Amino acid sequence: MDPVSAFDEPLKKLLGGATAKVMADHLDLHTVGDLLHHYPRRYEERGRLTALTDLPLDEHVTVVAQVADARVMTFNGGRGKRLEVTLTDGHGRLQLVFFGHGVHKPHKELLPGRRAMFAGKASVFNRKMQLAHPTYQLLDAELTDEAGATEAVDAFAGKLLPIYPACKQLDSWRIAKAVDAVLPSAQEAVDPLPPALREGRGFTALPEALLKIHRPHTKADVAAARDRLKWDEAFVLQVALARRRYADTQLPAVARRPVPGGLLDAFDATLPFTLTDGQLKVSKEIFDDLATEHPMHRLLQGEVGSGKTMVALRAMLATVDAGGQAAMLAPTEVLAQQHHRSITEMMGELAGNWGLWREAPLDEGRRSGDGRALGGADLGTKVVLLTGSMGVPARRQALLDLVTGEAGIVIGTHALIEDKVKFHELGLVVVDEQHRFGVEQRDALRSKGKQPPHLLVMTATPIPRTVAMTVFGDLETSVLDQLPAGRSPIASHVVPAKDKPHFLSRAWERVREEVDNGHQAYVVCPRIGDDEDEAAGKKGKKTAQEKTGPEEAEKRPPLAVLEIAEQLAKGPLTGLRIEVLHGRMHPDEKDDVMRRFAAGQVDVLVATTVIEVGVNVPNATAMVIMDADRFGVSQLHQLRGRVGRGSAPGLCLLVSEAHEASPARARLSAVAATLDGFELSRIDLEERREGDVLGRAQSGVRSSLRVLSVIDDEEVIAAARAEAVEVVAADPELEHLPELRLVLDALLDKDREEYLDKG
Repeated sequence: MDPVSAFDEPLKKLLGGATAKVMADHLDLHTVGDLLHHYPRRYEERGRLTALTDLPLDEHVTVVAQVADARVMTFNGGRGKRLEVTLTDGHGRLQLVFFGHGVHKPHKELLPGRRAMFAGKASVFNRKMQLAHPTYQLLDAELTDEAGATEAVDAFAGKLLPIYPACKQLDSWRIAKAVDAVLPSAQEAVDPLPPALREGRGFTALPEALLKIHRPHTKADVAAARDRLKWDEAFVLQVALARRRYADTQLPAVARRPVPGGLLDAFDATLPFTLTDGQLKVSKEIFDDLATEHPMHRLLQGEVGSGKTMVALRAMLATVDAGGQAAMLAPTEVLAQQHHRSITEMMGELAGNWGLWREAPLDEGRRSGDGRALGGADLGTKVVLLTGSMGVPARRQALLDLVTGEAGIVIGTHALIEDKVKFHELGLVVVDEQHRFGVEQRDALRSKGKQPPHLLVMTATPIPRTVAMTVFGDLETSVLDQLPAGRSPIASHVVPAKDKPHFLSRAWERVREEVDNGHQAYVVCPRIGDDEDEAAGKKGKKTAQEKTGPEEAEKRPPLAVLEIAEQLAKGPLTGLRIEVLHGRMHPDEKDDVMRRFAAGQVDVLVATTVIEVGVNVPNATAMVIMDADRFGVSQLHQLRGRVGRGSAPGLCLLVSEAHEASPARARLSAVAATLDGFELSRIDLEERREGDVLGRAQSGVRSSLRVLSVIDDEEVIAAARAEAVEVVAADPELEHLPELRLVLDALLDKDREEYLDKG
């Protein structure tokens, strides 16, 4: 059989339609190759019990444990039955619960002393960890006559039991049986590593590595297989990135060298503060890139409040000085308006009357002979805003300003990438908060240049070095980790609203104290709470009840902006000026609220994460995040960065009803304990299981990186990157490495190729 087709064989042919459908729908496994690359998460030693003390809450877990006791309880006057089984590993205990007709079989089989594999979702009930209605497989054949138990043990070669990433619909041991069916195809694996590299590093052959990862006899088998498979993942990814970087160096671009005595110099001279050393260093890196005749592809990452926008504006002004136009793509209208307002005001300081610069076109005397928006201290340039909600006249004028070169700088949302938007001379594209945009959107904007424009990608989410080498491996990286002088510290605290409700009362007192001292506050909620939101919430809640039983149904929906704003206005914050802000408000209304909040006319802004990035109100000193456990680590860090932006200290209160021993509370405690975004980014990465660095939608169960850890395997990634650079430099099209080309093509389908194309 052809090697590629062996791995491309649909699972339906080997496993049957029902099993294949579950694997496709819930584990994103479709082919023989997919299943062979669905590696065990860990291994249990037969006869040894799983530690029950550190099971992850709210996750589907598989454990090997022994029954300590079992008893049937009745309720509803004897009409209802509940079986409670206690498992032990000799140290900790775990409770199993079965209801109704599901009681009879486990009551007969789960007798004290029996050992089995159990699978289910770990939850807390009455402060005890439990699995409700778990599936199980008996392992102690000597205690039962069931032939199936013997088969279950014999199905696993050696003494190591592989535990696979599973789901409610398909247990680990059923996945193991499916793997047995496809394992012979491992002999057909196409090896992507060049022979010299494989032999030089002494790697196990790929078919052998696949056999050992799934059916190891010893821990050494597992280690050897993992070492080999990690290298495959790191190397193939780094080759893809190295080829992208190589292709970028072959593209032409117009060099945009800063002009002495131009807009940039005049702008710098008007600044009322001194740029930090970090801002100057990063600016030089960008200016050096802009001066080359190949397009810049640079990632600018920086802490919240480190001054990235200032660096980006200086790059835009340098581009305008050099005869080009600069476009900034923002993820939301609020952020686009914020950037436009702050940039026009800063430009206004330069011009002496920013209103004229924002609204009035430059007269002919300020235009270059060929119509380009040139800079210069005595010239200036027009800064326009382009969003989807603009009125027709304003939109028509903005489009005209862009195509004629009247506007040197444009700030916009997705509206910038529409076909009708034409530029006179697009020289630089700045993408703010790049993770909010798909590659097609970035490419659509980049394609508007006569030649490829320079690209500056910004993110306020600090990224560990290993991630920069993988997720952003096709971009040069600049790091801005120095905060400007005058920024105040932010104190962060977890408020356990359920355990200690008086702590929440004190939180509202603190907000009132900040307002009494002349400051302002944010209150952030996960949900809006309007009719559309409510309808979706009710539908989702019903589904949760149907799927997961009575415990899940007790969980309430996330707190909502409209509800909390009303409660605060009538309760603890009565008398304060409270406004709401969320994504479904009309853009003009949103802008009006933000203007009044920035002007100090609003005391407390109750908002969704629409304020997460870019919003800058130095007088806002306090933030209360409701249901903080519903947000990710990086998102909490972003939100917290909205306070402490002035001279007064900031305060961030993380309100949660999460159980004290839960991973959610541990996450909040980590956020409260440090302001170091790079440390938090590592936690966030671990929390999200590293996602899929090639851009496939995160399903929570599958990643294109299955054994390589972008957190822990820095040495492997760095070594693979160096090898990949040599391979691509010698053979950019991989003509002499057909196996590597085959694997690369299989991994990088069209969508993933495009995701990598950030440049």
